Amino acid sequence: MEALDFIVKPSTEFARDSIRLIKRCTKPDRSEFTKIAIATSLGFAIMGFIGFFVKLIFIPINNIIVGLN
Repeated sequence: MEALDFIVKPSTEFARDSIRLIKRCTKPDRSEFTKIAIATSLGFAIMGFIGFFVKLIFIPINNIIVGLN
């Protein structure tokens, strides 16, 4: 009997928590979605520029180090 409780109780709690989460979640409205989209695209752009400049700086340094041998 304990083995059955070991399986049934966690699954019912998980189902109850999942239903509560889905009932509480809402779709973002238009303004909230645009804010999220702008923040995400700005983050991608900033990380892209950082990667570009790091690559731009370290390629000549790497060529100098490798060229010394």
